[in-house]
Amino acid sequence: QVQLVESGGGLVQAGGSLRLSCAASGRTLSSYAMGWFRQAPGKEREFVSAISWSVSNTYYADSVKGRFTISRDNAKNTVYLQMNNLKPEDTAVYYCAASAYRSTSNPPASVYDYWGQGTQVTVSS
Repeated sequence: QVQLVESGGGLVQAGGSLRLSCAASGRTLSSYAMGWFRQAPGKEREFVSAISWSVSNTYYADSVKGRFTISRDNAKNTVYLQMNNLKPEDTAVYYCAASAYRSTSNPPASVYDYWGQGTQVTVSS
């Protein structure tokens, strides 16, 4: 069992930055592919970014490519999402997720086994 806790959300002006953290307990994150998803009001949850479990390949949605960076610190059992040049359309609840997916390709959303409770990101114009 893996417990995930996100932090780092908040209110920021357009063009600003935030760094989200996802701290894990229960298991070591080095064994898991990790992903970030977001859900805006009235919209479906969507993929944001992922990092594979072994070689740490990274993947990004087109809407955040070049602005967001995912990384992991296995020693701290934490995954990060650095978000730069934030836009109002990035406003959403952000969730991290863990998957035992063993491929180094981008895990499909359906294979994520564990989810955090989410952290709110609000970007004002």
